[in-house]
Amino acid sequence: MRVLAVFGPTAVGKTGVAIEVAELLRERGEDPVAVNCDSIQVYRGLEVLSGAATPAERERLEHRLLGIAGVAEEFSAGRFAELAHAEIDSLLDAGRRPIVVGGTGLYLRAALAELELPPPPALGARERLEALYDEAGPKAAHELLAERDPAAAAAVHANDRRRVVRALELAEAGSSLRPGEDRLWGDETRHPTLVVGLDVAPAELERRIEERTRAMFERGVEEEVRRALEGPVSATARTTHGLTEVAELPREEAIEALIVRTRRYAAYQRKWMRRVPGLVNVDASRPPGEVADEILSLAREVGSVAPAG
Repeated sequence: MRVLAVFGPTAVGKTGVAIEVAELLRERGEDPVAVNCDSIQVYRGLEVLSGAATPAERERLEHRLLGIAGVAEEFSAGRFAELAHAEIDSLLDAGRRPIVVGGTGLYLRAALAELELPPPPALGARERLEALYDEAGPKAAHELLAERDPAAAAAVHANDRRRVVRALELAEAGSSLRPGEDRLWGDETRHPTLVVGLDVAPAELERRIEERTRAMFERGVEEEVRRALEGPVSATARTTHGLTEVAELPREEAIEALIVRTRRYAAYQRKWMRRVPGLVNVDASRPPGEVADEILSLAREVGSVAPAG
C-alpha cells in the first residue's frame, strides 16, 4: 500500500483536500488516517494559531500526531521522525492508508524518509557561542567560522547572528551547516509514496492567507495565546508564527503583521516544494473535491489505489 502525502504552503487548503481524499478512499473500501507533519501542530494549546484541523474536521478524518506535546516541551525533527515512522508503520501493518499532511518541509521528509540529522549540540555550547558572538562582534565570530567551516561561512552573512552561532555549533560537533551533499533530500522514502504539492496563484494564496488570519481572531486566537503564555514556553514553541504579534500588538496591527509574516513563510514553503524529489504539483484553486479526484487519479496511475466500484 502506497503512502499518500499532501504538502503545500499555509492556507492552501491541505486539510480540506485530505478529508475529501479520505472520503473517496472509503468509497473504495479503505480506512485512511491523516498523519500530521506540521512542526507547530504537534503542540497542544496552539490549535487555532497553527491552523490545526478543527474538532469537526477530525470527526471526518482521524488525525495522528496532533497536539502530542505541551508548549513547555522542546521538540525536534529527530523526535518527530521516530514518532512518525512508528505511526506510519503501524497504520500500514493494520492495512490502513496513511495520508501525511502538513506544510513543514523538514517534518515531511522526517515522516517519509530516513534522515541523517546533525548531532545535538554539547550542553551549554549555544549559550557560550552566543556570548562569543555578542562580545567579540559579528566580524570576529564570522572569521572564526571561516576558519572552522569555510563552506558555511561563505553561505552565512556575518550579521545573521542565529545562523553564525548555529554554524559554529555544528562545526564544534563535527558537522556542517552546508554539508557536501544534501543529506535530507535523497530519492528514497521508507515506503512507496506519492507526494502531492498543492499550489494556487500568488494572488489567490494571499487572499486565502488574509481570510484565514482574520478567521483565527474570530475563533479566539487571542485568548489561546494568552493561555499558552501563562506558563513556560519552549524555544521551539516560541517559533510559532504570530505568537509574539498576537500577544503584544493591538488586534488590527497583529492581524496585519501576521498576514505579512505568513506570506513570507508561504514563499519559503514553496521553495521547499521545489526540493522534494518526485513531488507532483496539483492546482488547488478548484473545490477540494475536484482536487481530491485528481490526486486519486494520480494514485491510480501508479497503482496505489484500486478504481472505484
